[in-house]
Amino acid sequence: MTTKPTTGAPTVHTEEQDGVLVITIDRPKVRNAVDGATARALADAFDQLDSHDDLMVGVLTGAGGTFSAGMDLKAFAKGDTPVLPGRGFAGLTRTQLRTPLVAAVEGWALGGGTEMALACDLIVAAEDASFGLTEVTFGLVPPEGGIVRLPERIPRNIAVEILLTGDPLPAERAHQLGLVNHLTPPGETLTKAVELAHRIARNAPLSITAVKRAVNERTAYGDQDAFRQQDQLVAPVLASHDAQEGAHAFADKRPPHWEGR
Repeated sequence: MTTKPTTGAPTVHTEEQDGVLVITIDRPKVRNAVDGATARALADAFDQLDSHDDLMVGVLTGAGGTFSAGMDLKAFAKGDTPVLPGRGFAGLTRTQLRTPLVAAVEGWALGGGTEMALACDLIVAAEDASFGLTEVTFGLVPPEGGIVRLPERIPRNIAVEILLTGDPLPAERAHQLGLVNHLTPPGETLTKAVELAHRIARNAPLSITAVKRAVNERTAYGDQDAFRQQDQLVAPVLASHDAQEGAHAFADKRPPHWEGR
């Protein structure tokens, strides 16, 4: 078993465990929010997962009792983005990994945090965890899988309510809706996720690769078309005055003043 920080950022760490790569976002002071440097480090970790034949499954988690608060809005307000060209948020949301990836969600998965979880193949969550796509409350939209994937993973009307209100989705409810594969007591998600990953990793490598590729290729074209259509609609929102206002209001700890432009 080896543990090391990912090249380029000491806030992302990888640990190899008998064919399973555990990838940990380690920015607990900002609830594991993702800035540009962290996104690039995560992309390196996902490349490590996909390029090593002895790694069969990945597990993505966050340190300090939180999965991820999503985009680092303070960094975004300064012009720093965690969205990588061709790869999406955190180097994950628009990347087609060949290796299965399990999310281990403790605490909050907010915004891009939920979108990272949606980009994983399986989700293990603590009973007191919560998911949330709160972008509309900051003058933004969730373009990295929230709009495209959530309505495919839970009933459409419930997904639309979450997307339009920004209300949280508790893990227990997410489990009932089929979004979460397994619930655990708080503090035990990583153990369960690694156990699940090892159950997958002990199977035939060619079979795992074939199943993952078949699933990817069955959905990839639909995802690409969906993202393309979505991006045309949301690009003006992301470039708007209100998008900047939402980020600055968050950084300044004040209510936003929307202008509709």
